[in-house]
Amino acid sequence: MQRLLVAILAAVDAAIAAAVGLAVLLAPLTLLWTLAFGASADWGALWPVAGTLWQFGHGVPIDIAVPDAVVSAVGISPDAASFTLSLTPLAFLIFTLLFAARSGSRAARSGAWLLGVIAGSVVFGLIATAVAITARAELAQVPLALAILLPVAVYLTGVLCGAVAYAWREGDAGLIDRIHDRVDSWGEWSVLPAEIVRGTTAVIVALAGIAGLAVALLVAVRGGEVVALFQSARVDTTGAAVLTLGHIAYLPTLLVWAIAWIAGPGFAVGTGTAVSPAGTQLGVVPGIPVFGLLPENSSIWMLIVVLLPVAAGAFAGWLIRSRLVWQDAAQPVAPRAVIAAGIALLSAGIVAVAAVLASGSIGPGRMADVGPHAGWTALAVGAEVLVGAAIMLLAPRHRDELAEERTDRWVAQMGTSPTADPAATFTWQDAGDPSAPDAAPNDSNDTQPLDDHGFFGDGSTPAPR
Repeated sequence: MQRLLVAILAAVDAAIAAAVGLAVLLAPLTLLWTLAFGASADWGALWPVAGTLWQFGHGVPIDIAVPDAVVSAVGISPDAASFTLSLTPLAFLIFTLLFAARSGSRAARSGAWLLGVIAGSVVFGLIATAVAITARAELAQVPLALAILLPVAVYLTGVLCGAVAYAWREGDAGLIDRIHDRVDSWGEWSVLPAEIVRGTTAVIVALAGIAGLAVALLVAVRGGEVVALFQSARVDTTGAAVLTLGHIAYLPTLLVWAIAWIAGPGFAVGTGTAVSPAGTQLGVVPGIPVFGLLPENSSIWMLIVVLLPVAAGAFAGWLIRSRLVWQDAAQPVAPRAVIAAGIALLSAGIVAVAAVLASGSIGPGRMADVGPHAGWTALAVGAEVLVGAAIMLLAPRHRDELAEERTDRWVAQMGTSPTADPAATFTWQDAGDPSAPDAAPNDSNDTQPLDDHGFFGDGSTPAPR
């Protein structure tokens, strides 16, 4: 019965994740549709638009085909009448990923994580299939296979990561525990998987925070240009609302662009353009308000920002080294070197995937190449994180660290005798000094019972010999 309940809850979670994502699109579209066309408008077009945008938010490209009548009426070039829209608004994808991770963690907490992963992914796949079949727009076509596979891949990744992470920490009395036991048998290498993942998480969180601060700083400095582009668009209230919602959906995409800029390679806003710390080379860009944040020029001195990913790697290295010291596992050098390399490689891999999702096409012609280059961005982030992590993880062990280890051992020994047994006695051999002779019974007060705070009954402390 418990396994059936886990499967039902996982299926409900998947349905809620899909429903919330679709509702977030349908609600504003319904309001805007009513304001623009009135309550008597044809509502049949809302569902195809919402379904197509939901798929687009999970990385599915859209093929736009403008009708010939519109082309001749507006006077645009026939070459610009058809193009692919593939620059993903990552807000929808991240929501699905996080919601799925929460569902996987709950399934693992219930003791049947694999069943939860399968049930949730199957239900989400059925919903994605139904959306792909029913939400077919005439002017915006999506590949049917990608419309099904990509949303399911996003959900499966999230639910699997959440379930495995919880099962690794708490155990599952099954496959993960067997793998964990096998890893524990590696001895000094057993800390590698957990510490690499922990360090990578610290790097990604640090990079996201740095990118968020960079975007906020640009908004404060160049907010006037953004407002000017809003005004030049000459849109009504409905159009302004659509632009604002679109900017919010693309905010995580902008953060990935900021990470690429901070790492050094930068990003493109059209074929033959570049925006990087080393220099900005832009031609004519669309009048999208967010493009007002793009710096007009750069200085070679701006390359100092590449130290920020190095600092993120150093922060992760310091975090891992502190844990290794506490676990009395910081002495071997080879595992620490592998941890530093693993953090750099995994961070580079995650950034590469993010860069692929945050790049693509936003229009015809030269606007088919927008966003960061995945390979160069991943290489730069990996190298910079490796430098920072290696500095902290491979630095020689200093006196303070050795003293901390000795203090930790002394506290652990003290905590296992006087506090566990009030009648226990203290000798200097317990503190790690084998050269100090034991005092004869009753020849001093050094062997008197200690109280809960490590003092003798008269308030004195053991005197060194």
